[in-house]
Amino acid sequence: MDLAILTHGSFPDRAKTGVGLLRYGDQTVRAVVDRERAGQRVRDSLPDVQDAPIVASMADAPAVDALLIGISPIGGEFDESWREDVRTAIERGCDVYSGLHYFLAEDEEFADLAAEHGVELHDLRKPPDDLSVAAGTAGDVDATVVTTVGTDCSTGKMTASFEIRDAARERGLDAAVVPTGQTGIAITGRGIVVDRVIADYAAGAVERLVEAEGDRDLLVVEGQGAIAHPAYSGVTASILHGSAPDALVMCHEAGREAVHGYESFAIPPLSEYVDIYERMAAPVSDASVVAGMLNTRHLDGDEAAHAVADYADDLGAPATDPVRHGVPDEVLDAVV
Repeated sequence: MDLAILTHGSFPDRAKTGVGLLRYGDQTVRAVVDRERAGQRVRDSLPDVQDAPIVASMADAPAVDALLIGISPIGGEFDESWREDVRTAIERGCDVYSGLHYFLAEDEEFADLAAEHGVELHDLRKPPDDLSVAAGTAGDVDATVVTTVGTDCSTGKMTASFEIRDAARERGLDAAVVPTGQTGIAITGRGIVVDRVIADYAAGAVERLVEAEGDRDLLVVEGQGAIAHPAYSGVTASILHGSAPDALVMCHEAGREAVHGYESFAIPPLSEYVDIYERMAAPVSDASVVAGMLNTRHLDGDEAAHAVADYADDLGAPATDPVRHGVPDEVLDAVV
């Protein structure tokens, strides 16, 4: 599928969904739509993903099969400044994929246009209708289940999940990611966005995903939020308990000391955070933090290497920056 990705004003640092698909998706990205970077190319900001031109609007994009909204602001709301681009995509016969809490299929204008032009609106956050509470059975699957957890939102849990999967596959293991967010679903075409699920059913949704893939060698459950986050701790706890993991991988961004968007809340010290996660997991599993993933995107090469080494020492476990350094054997050994 040929794709355009909308990221207005957010590429690359705040376009998690778009960047994730550029890095791990099988789709061919023909353009990124971002009025603030029009005239540039993806490689100008991200040299390690597939390249594409950046254009000011969907009207300037080449022919594609679909448009993906590649950003999700706090609260997942639709920005009205995107309406013309979505309208243009539909009128050009493109399907539209969105990970927002605002469902495009419930927008009267978009729904009418989609029907008129014979295209589909895919709201990735819309959960299945038949979910139920967890039965506490995810721990019975044959697969080794590893859940990525973090010190905050956007610390690299999704990236770590796919990097671990790819490293395990290179070793010959049957490994898969269990997507629990819109980015993972956009990449793989399956999963449930847990933060949209009724609270009583959230752990059950994760349990269903784990059990559906439970005959593999390794399942990497994509974490969301953070257990000490003032807004999103609930979804983190649901994923932790619903997945009943055998091990945890701790993700952090180098230099981040406060919760992003909630700067009055300091991130707890790493050793304390590890203890919180392990104690939270204890009612359903004896999982411990076995490895660390550190996002060093704001550091140069030498600073990044030192930061990863210090992170591993503080964590008491092997660590890496999976984007810069991949997943070395010692990290993968600890995980599997």
